[in-house]
Amino acid sequence: MSARILVVDDVDVNVRLLEAKLTIEYYDVLTCNSGAAALELAAEHQPDLILLDVMMPGMDGFETCRLLKARAETRHIPVVLVTALDGREDRIRGLEAGADDFLTKPIDDVVLFARVKSLTRLKQVMDELREREESSRRMGVEGEGAARLRSEGGRVLIVDDNAAQAEKIAAELGREHRVAIETDPEAAMAAAKGPLDLIIVNVAAESFDGLRVVALAKSGDARRAPILAIVEPSERPRMVKALELGATDILPRPVDPEELSARVRTQIRRKRYTDFLRQKLDSSLEMAVTDALTGLHNRRYMTGQLQALVGRAAHGGAPVAVLVLDIDHFKSVNDGFGHDAGDEVLAEFAVRLATNVRAVDLPCRMGGEEFVVVMPGASLDDAQMVAERIRRDIASAPFRVMGGKEQLTITISIGVAATTGDGDTPEGLLKRADEGVYEAKASGRNKVITKAA
Repeated sequence: MSARILVVDDVDVNVRLLEAKLTIEYYDVLTCNSGAAALELAAEHQPDLILLDVMMPGMDGFETCRLLKARAETRHIPVVLVTALDGREDRIRGLEAGADDFLTKPIDDVVLFARVKSLTRLKQVMDELREREESSRRMGVEGEGAARLRSEGGRVLIVDDNAAQAEKIAAELGREHRVAIETDPEAAMAAAKGPLDLIIVNVAAESFDGLRVVALAKSGDARRAPILAIVEPSERPRMVKALELGATDILPRPVDPEELSARVRTQIRRKRYTDFLRQKLDSSLEMAVTDALTGLHNRRYMTGQLQALVGRAAHGGAPVAVLVLDIDHFKSVNDGFGHDAGDEVLAEFAVRLATNVRAVDLPCRMGGEEFVVVMPGASLDDAQMVAERIRRDIASAPFRVMGGKEQLTITISIGVAATTGDGDTPEGLLKRADEGVYEAKASGRNKVITKAA
């Protein structure tokens, strides 16, 4: 099933009709006819969306929504209030009760499924965030605050040739968001190259094809920004086409201010949750290949890169050289000044190492006080020259530790090796460079030893 939806209505006919429509679209549907039952089912089954009728005996939809949003186990579930045709006051009360969206009776199928798809996608993103933050807590790592993400202060672009309508929308949204208006599609696409949280497009525009603007936006630089399409309710084919082309939600004309604000908040919240997830993923990937103490690449990253570079060199590609560097007498730093001082030395060493290699080189920490520099396209002589520069820089100035109270003289031993194009392997290359390190240490340390094949 694509999502689980709870339908709450005290009129059996309404329940059966919604259940049939959603089931045909392969949604898993739960039903009940009271607010109290809705609270129990929501807590037990954790639906992805709740369609909640406003007018019910006993506990009405507003009170049910307030209780759902007040409880920790259900507050993350999107709630759509189903209101009467003239239910503008209901919509305002619903927003105050915590509703995420609302549908107006009689329910249009196109509008229904646009809302359902939009909000179930939002729920999926929220679930992913909750799972990741819970995993972080189990591992003793503080969560990164997805719950603090707000739906205000969004960057909104309005693409509309109806000046009065655009100004009205901008005035309504301008109290919470940063809004820009474009009447020309080309100018709008240029503006969309910047960071945006939402694009509002009038697909009923007279001077340009609004559907084409939707299509261009979803295929260009702004493809990650949600699109809210303003449509004429009577133009159902255009409404359906806008959704097919990538519009995230639709807003019927004439534009109701409360409905506009509600839909904009939902879309911006989803966009920010998605961006937050993407940033966390990028951060996780970076952490997987980065040494936490020094900020250099770690052994895993070095192994993968060296394997690829040596493979290309073995098939006639550019040569690759490696430096293996080991800090001399590092154990005495830890023993004499403590591991915190040792960490300070490693961090400062990483900075000096990174500033003395070429831009294309890959400085990495193998572990402990051992480092490796992978040098694409470098000959043995090139690598030896860089190694000497690093050795001189390390030895030329003392390392300040313990808040500057101590100054330590640090030296390093470096082994250098490069591919020859004759049966080279990453393991063989590192072994030769490692032998150079042992030879440097055996002959007095603070030296560079080059090991030819």
